Formats: sequence, structure tokens, C-alpha cells
Amino acid sequence: MNLIGLSRAELQSELEKMGEKPFRAKQLWHWIYFQGKRDFEEMTSLGKPLRQKLIDSGYTLNRPEVVREQNAADRTRKWLFKFNDGQSVETVYIPEEDRGAVCLSTQVGCPNGCVFCHTGSQRFTRNLTAGEFVAQFMAARDSYDEWPSPSHETRYLSNIVVMGMGEPLLNYENVKKGLQIIMDGEGIAISKRRITLSTSGVAPMIPRVAEDLGVKLAVSLHAPTNEIRDKIMPINRKYPLEELIAACRKFQEIGGTRQYITMEYVMLDGVNDSDADARELMRLVKGLAVKFNLIPFNEWRGCPFKCSSGNRIRRFSALLEEHNYAAPVRQSRGQEIMAACGQLKTAAGQA
Repeated sequence: MNLIGLSRAELQSELEKMGEKPFRAKQLWHWIYFQGKRDFEEMTSLGKPLRQKLIDSGYTLNRPEVVREQNAADRTRKWLFKFNDGQSVETVYIPEEDRGAVCLSTQVGCPNGCVFCHTGSQRFTRNLTAGEFVAQFMAARDSYDEWPSPSHETRYLSNIVVMGMGEPLLNYENVKKGLQIIMDGEGIAISKRRITLSTSGVAPMIPRVAEDLGVKLAVSLHAPTNEIRDKIMPINRKYPLEELIAACRKFQEIGGTRQYITMEYVMLDGVNDSDADARELMRLVKGLAVKFNLIPFNEWRGCPFKCSSGNRIRRFSALLEEHNYAAPVRQSRGQEIMAACGQLKTAAGQA
């Protein structure tokens, strides 16, 4: 059994089966998630008999195998991680000046099939377990030698965005459990204020994010009307915009309107980028505390869409900002290693 991904209660239960006292779980948690140790022999506060029992019982602290690591000129780093069953996902580190965000995947492939998304063209295989979800971040920390858990002032892997491969809210229980482990103050200790979960619009699950986790929410909106969204995001046929926006209102009722929702909006030439689209977008979100994130479309081979022109994107942004909506244009990072938004896809998925 891999101990990474067990809750505190589950870890305590495993130790109790071995005849150990409950306080040993706290010690072991510290070694796994604060110190980042991968070898029981290095956990000196546990005592040699317990360390040997853990080894003899077949427990492990496995990270995924690093099949490939790629680095872009802008310091973006992408890993292809392979799990024990041979399935793989891509994980990305997006750096800023003195910190950065790790973009975590939640599924192998994605079932939603958004037609502009490279990941969506890969066949969905399975959900990640809570352990596999957490281990992505731990492996990223290994890569940057960022153990023990540093303070917020010193850590480079400071933020998490749950917007890699897959739809988090279709694997909610594992993602919730994984984030609760990551947010635990006695371990990895990433604050909920530094975590953003992105969904393509699984409306019934959105209020639970506020209830259970309190992390920030990003919605892959990408269209101002059902007519457009139906064509580019099949999930809209199940959860149309009326239902999605109602779920966002509920999210803010629970979490408070100071918890702004980020509306992700990919700019597709001639599809969703007109002045009329911008005005319709503002009507759609009226009454919500939102900010927009305009994403120049990252083109990929085989996709019929083109990115809106720079002038059109700036005009779209200006229209939103004239009405007091923040609407920055996202700077694409890691494009040359296919690490930018919407570009993730494993080699197995491309074969």
C-alpha cells in the first residue's frame, strides 16, 4: 500500500493495525508531507522497530515515475508522470518572478471533449486516485528540491491550479481528499487562498467546492450564449448556462462575494470574440463578482479553430474593462513544449 493519499484517520488506522499508538500517525504524517521523505529509514523519530515494521509490511511512499521532463525558455517546466498501471498524465509548473503555480491533472484524458482543447481530443481512461493527485505535487517539489515544506515567503511552488488534464468535479471525492491533504497545516501546507479549482461547468458540484474546500473557483466559460457554447463545449447540453450561472451564485452565497470567480474565456476567431459577444457576456454574469481571464487560443494540429487577432482581443478586453470588469489577457507560457493552456495530452493519448 502506498501511504501517500491516505487521510490522517486512515494513516492512524494502518498504524493501529500494527499495534502502534495514535500519536505515531502525526509523526509519520510529518515525515511524509512536511519533510517529504521517501525512505522509512530516514524517519528517525519513529524508532527502528517501527521503521522495520513499515518496510516489512510492504508500505511504500511512491511518487509517479518521471518519464520525461521538459523545460521552456520562459522557465515553464512540464513532466510526463507514469503511474503503476502504466497510465500517465502531464503536470506543469508555471513560474513567476519569485514564485509559481503547479498545474495538477485529475484524470487520464478527459470525458468532456471541448472541441478546442487538445486534452479533450484524448480518450478518457480513468480517474486519478487521491494519492496520485497529491503525488504529482510532491514529485514537482522533488524536482525543485523544495523540502521540508517552506514558508509562503520562500517557496517557489507557492500556488496550485487544478486545471490540468481532466475535469476535477467528475472526480470530486478524490480531488477533495487530495486537496485536504495538501492544505493540511502540518504537512505540505498550501493555503486554500493559493489554490484555484477550474471546472468546465459541472453545475451541481460547484457549491460543494465552497462548502467542503473554500478554494478559489475558475469556470471555463468560453461563450456568452448556449448556442455558441453547445457547439464548442458538449457539457453545456447537460448543464446549460442558466444552470451554471445559478450554481456560481450559490457558490458566492456560501463563500462570500469577496471570493471572486474567474471566468476563463478562450479567444476563438469569428466564434466568440465579437463586440456583441462581449456585451452578451456582461449580461450573463450581471450580479456576480467575477473577473475575466482572456486566453489567446493555443493552436494545435488538427484543430479547426484559429486565435483571435491581437487587436480583436484587446478590443474585447477594453469593452469589459469599460464596464469595470477586470479582463487581463493571459500570457501564454510554455508553448514550445506544449505546456500552455489547453495543450496537455499524454504521448499515449496521441498514439
